[in-house]
Amino acid sequence: MPTEILMPALSPTMEEGTLAKWLVKEGDNVSSGDLLAEIETDKATMEFEAVDEGVVGKILIAEGTEGVKVNTPIAVLLEDGESADDIDASTEPKKGDADSHAEPATPKAETSPAKGYGDDAGAAQQAKGGDAAPASSGASGDRVFASPLARRIAADKGLDLSQIKGSGPNGRIVKADVESAKPGQKPAAAEAEKAPAAQADKADKAPVAAPAAPGVQAEQIRKMYADREFEEVKLDGMRRTIAARLTEAKQTIPHFYLRRDIKLDALLKFRSQLNKQLEARGVKLSVNDFIIKASALALQAVPDANAVWAGDRVLKLKPSDVAVAVAIEGGLFTPVLRDAESRSLSSLSSQMKDLAKRARDKKLAPHEYQGGSFAISNLGMFGIDNFDAVINPPHGAILAVGAGVKKPVVNDAGEIEVATVMSVTLSVDHRVIDGALGAELLKQIAEALENPMMMLA
Repeated sequence: MPTEILMPALSPTMEEGTLAKWLVKEGDNVSSGDLLAEIETDKATMEFEAVDEGVVGKILIAEGTEGVKVNTPIAVLLEDGESADDIDASTEPKKGDADSHAEPATPKAETSPAKGYGDDAGAAQQAKGGDAAPASSGASGDRVFASPLARRIAADKGLDLSQIKGSGPNGRIVKADVESAKPGQKPAAAEAEKAPAAQADKADKAPVAAPAAPGVQAEQIRKMYADREFEEVKLDGMRRTIAARLTEAKQTIPHFYLRRDIKLDALLKFRSQLNKQLEARGVKLSVNDFIIKASALALQAVPDANAVWAGDRVLKLKPSDVAVAVAIEGGLFTPVLRDAESRSLSSLSSQMKDLAKRARDKKLAPHEYQGGSFAISNLGMFGIDNFDAVINPPHGAILAVGAGVKKPVVNDAGEIEVATVMSVTLSVDHRVIDGALGAELLKQIAEALENPMMMLA
């Protein structure tokens, strides 16, 4: 039975993508783990692996096609003994299926989406990094994941796959399950597991706002500038996602802002000493590395601020997972440094350099830029004195960092002296963090940066 390969959901928020490049051609034999295609999401270019073996019978979506909806059939995989003649004409994508306004195709009864190829299986594969099962619809209408061989044996024995509990990876039904099953058999734990699984799935998926409908249509805007020379820039997936997320953030998150100046002279001196000692190891710490560490320690010192908004509740995190904004061509990433409170400065510095490089190459995996409770956006290297950053939901806060500038200040003795001062602004979600709590968090960050030896204790 030919198997449709569907456009996979390579991240929880992915709705469509670009089929950048096919790595196989019609007639090629593929095995589990073979690379099938490169797919561009709104955040990265990712390689799509085969999780079944067979022959590529037909490629339905040409490489370079943009706006391919998740679950749209992109190719057909044939099993042993099948030929291209077995492919039903209904698998051909209708004109416009790959258009950004096209609806995802519905799998036909004759062809079932392959395991890991789109829909729930693709999400499972991304989350667990393992095999997922091919899917078919059971009597209840729920999607069932089973190997091609298990489906064939079940059909011969007259078994309803929806009534069989799979023992394979991610609950996949394998040969042994159908061979030991009897007609009419129902798994005892199936219903008991179904409800909590649905709840967990619902909790795992953060709400994502669709881009707001423009108040004025694009054509009307173009008419306003009809007599002026301009270039029309098509929005790619990343820019559309940024627009939707930031619109959601400013419309739904009650921001408030806390500002503070931080003296950097002690940190700069300490950093210079450390870098001399670390030079032989090829390590060079940046001021941003210290800011990451200081923020991570502050979240431990003020644990109630280490939290995210989860719709109808607040989730308080135990580790300090700090996201850092990285500018790339056409947008930005916020890779997350996990467990930053327990990491050394040199370890944080090394990982940050690696994440930033792969972010600019769009090679980050979804788990490397999702999560975290707190973010840092540093524009100091561009000479910006201060600015207000927009919170990236569901984070509770984001720290906007300006440049270190020499300024006259009054010291503890009441005398005027020159000091290097960095201005920071903490943007806070008032649903998660109240004013006094946010002020305490910023105080802890400032104290760590002004007394950098504390970060080594």
